[in-house]
Formats: sequence, structure tokens, C-alpha cells
Amino acid sequence: MSNEMTAKTADVLLVGAGAMSTTLGMLLKQLDPSINIVMVERLDHVASESTDGWNNAGTGHAAYCELNYTPKQADGSVNATKAYAINAAFEVSLQFWSSLVKKDVLPEPRAFINPTPHMSFVWGEENVEFLRTRYETLSQSAQFADMEYSEDPDVLREWMPLILENRDPMQKVAGTRVRYGSDVDFGSLARSMCEHLNEQENFELKLSSTVKDLQKRDDGTWDVVVCNDKSGENETVNARFVFLGAGGGALPLLQLSGIPEGDGYGGFPVSGQWLVCKKKEIVEKHLAKVYGQAPIGAPPMSVPHLDTRIINGEKALLFGPFAGFTTKFLKQGSVMDLPKSVRANNLKSMLSVGMNNMDLTRYLISEVMQSHEARVDSLRNFYPDAQNDDWELAYAGQRVQIIKKDEEKGGKLEFGTEVIRSSDGSLAALLGASPGASTAVNTMVSIVENCFADELANQGWDKKLKELIPSYGESLVDNPELLKEVREFTLSTLQLDEA
Repeated sequence: MSNEMTAKTADVLLVGAGAMSTTLGMLLKQLDPSINIVMVERLDHVASESTDGWNNAGTGHAAYCELNYTPKQADGSVNATKAYAINAAFEVSLQFWSSLVKKDVLPEPRAFINPTPHMSFVWGEENVEFLRTRYETLSQSAQFADMEYSEDPDVLREWMPLILENRDPMQKVAGTRVRYGSDVDFGSLARSMCEHLNEQENFELKLSSTVKDLQKRDDGTWDVVVCNDKSGENETVNARFVFLGAGGGALPLLQLSGIPEGDGYGGFPVSGQWLVCKKKEIVEKHLAKVYGQAPIGAPPMSVPHLDTRIINGEKALLFGPFAGFTTKFLKQGSVMDLPKSVRANNLKSMLSVGMNNMDLTRYLISEVMQSHEARVDSLRNFYPDAQNDDWELAYAGQRVQIIKKDEEKGGKLEFGTEVIRSSDGSLAALLGASPGASTAVNTMVSIVENCFADELANQGWDKKLKELIPSYGESLVDNPELLKEVREFTLSTLQLDEA
């Protein structure tokens, strides 16, 4: 490395061109238009892995309908802490997107976000009791004050006609609804942001390019070797700050960086599949994202849901996800991704997770082995009249769940997202999955706060953040009046109050 000529310098190097990197790039350019940014993407298109429209559910995760964000406690109550935090984080995304729409940086909202009510639906006495308790808990907060609840089949039929159609009238059912939920085409959003960035000075997008090496210099900057996969030529970029936002590809890069903060981290890859229906007479009967309870033994991101999806203006229904196991870290990755990620410092935690999660592994394998008939049978729990021929199987993006050290168990598996930063703030990596892209803005703001603290304090970035995100520096959980102001701004600007 020391013998290589540094061909390029940059303030910031972003690895990956999905929701995370484009959000951070856009945020930094809004704070300082002169900042020099290089974005490196392995594929030849922007946002073609997990961010692409069909590779995720497109749910604007606000905790309105996702039952796994409010786990049931031993005493029958629900823990709503995570729901409050995720809801507040998604509000930050809505504010940022709204500000960019107002500034004509993003296109008109329908190009990337559509109003789609968020609903929960359960059946059976125990599940109904849980949903009732969840509603009673959440609705006490201003964040969820607009949530509606019903156990009346006639009301639920009005909310979700496909789901109540020809359902057993003796079955105990319940549902909740928040009218201003959203369906987000994160692929279109990321591409729109990248298109704007590409028009700015001091921004360069390198497609079909792979990071081959990262080494830290004595001055605290990073030399990053980038290979153009088409020409085979290497180029070294010297950057003051590096962000590894490459989805499932972030873990190998974090390991390549060698920062001690990354020691012990491993990854557990999970694949996903959807049943998709584009038959117009069926699609037009459903406008909602309806989430149910996860099967026993299923990972949290396998909560079943029947969703309206709108991608590039085309409306469809999606049901799933059906999880599966693969050793790939990316949809267009290698089966050697998992074995190559094993290191001496994470071997113990990965073996521990493997031994302690055999039920999960068996569940994932059983999901892979399901027939089309079995998958549609699962759908019939939601949509009793579903017919095999109306639905086809589509493959979602890869998700790499976090494995980390645990003093008691040796290692533990986590299903959220986590930012790992070097002690000097010169490198940050994002690992994990849900709620992922929905809360990207909040996550990237935390990176700015921790890795650009001097600029925040001395160059007026804090004031600019407040302009872009009106609630910045304040708690939406604890300030109902501010929440009301923010929601009026975002719902009207993004046209989410028109459902």
C-alpha cells in the first residue's frame, strides 16, 4: 500500500449506493455544499440490492402495525419503548424528505412515497387480548393517539375487505388502523437523491467498483483501494472519513478495516421471498399494509404481512416474507461470504449463536423447502379466498443479522441495526436490518453528531440541521405540541393525509 500513488483525495468516502449512503451523502451536502464526496458502488446501478423496490417490503416503519416492536411481557402487558423510539425516528425521516421536497431537491412525493394505511390484524382469543392491550398502551401516547381499534367484523371488513371476505364468522378477530401510514419505494428515493448528488460539484459516483483494501494512515485518514471491475484498474482514494453502508457487504469491509471496535462481530445471513399478485381485480380491493403475528420460532423480520406496493407507479400486492437460509451476504453475493467472514475474534460468538439457535436454523430450512401450495396456505390465514394461480414467488434482498460477543452466552444474535464507529470517528459502519431504511435519516444524523462534532459545533451545522429537521435536538416522544406541528408539515408536504 505504501508504494501506491494516491490518485485522489476526498473528505468523505461512502461505500454502497443504497438508502444509507445516499442519505448520508445528501445530509452532508445539505450541511456543506463544498464537501468533497466519493461514492463507491459494486454494482452498475444505484440502489440495486436491499434498497431496490422489490427487495424490501417498502413499509415506512413507524411501529403503527409491526407487532414485534411491542413484545408481550410475562405479566401480559406490552413493552412499548421500542415502538416509541422507532416512531420518533421515522418522523425524522419524514421531516428530512419533506424539507428536500420543499427545496425541489426531491421530486413530487408520489414518485417515492404513497399514503397506505398501516393495520394490524389478529385472530384467536389470546392474540386479540394482546392487540387490545397493545392498543390501550400505545393510544395513551400522542404518537399513537390517532390509532383506531376494532373487534367488529363489519368495521374490519370496511378497513381490509380481502382479509374479512369469506372468513369464518365465529372466529374471534381484531384489528388496528392508522390512516396515514406509508408505502415507500426506497429504491426510487435513493436514486433520486443520488441523481441530485451527481449534479453537484465535488461529488463522484464510481459504479462497478469494489473496495479491495482499507488502511489507516498515521495522520488518521484512510487509504482505500478501489478496483474498477470493468477495466481492472486500481485507484487509491485518501479520505478523512469512511462510511461502510454496503448492506450485507458492510461486515467484511468492517473486518478489512481492522478497527478494534469491530472485533467479535459476525453475521447471520437470512434470505427472503414474497408472494406477489398483480391481478387488477384483486389488487384494487386492498389498500393497506396489514401485519400479523410471527409464527413461533420465526425471526422478527418474518412477521407475516399483506401489503399494497406501488413501485414506479405500478400497484401490486405482496405477502410474506418467507425466510430462508443462505451463506450469501448480498443477493448478488457469493456463497463463500459467510465462511470468509469467520475470524479468530468472532469464532466463539458465531459458534455460540449457531448452537443456541438450532430452532431458528431448522425454521429457516423448512421455509426454503415449502411448496407453492404451502406458501399460499399461509396467505389464506390472511386472505381466505387466495388462489394459487394468482400469486407468484419473488425473491427479496439478503439481510445479515448481527452476531456479537456476549459474556454469558459467548455470542448473541440481534435483529436490529447498529452503527460501529472507530474511536476517532474517522470510520463508521452500519450493520443489521429492520427497521433499516425507514430510520436511515435518524441513524445518519447520529453519525454526523459523532463523526463530525467539530463541524456541528463550529460551522453552524446544528442550525442547518434544525432547518432540515424541525424537531432536531428535541424529543417527539415527550413534546406533543412539537409532534403535532411536525406531523402537519410532513403529512401535508408528502401528501400522506390523502388516504
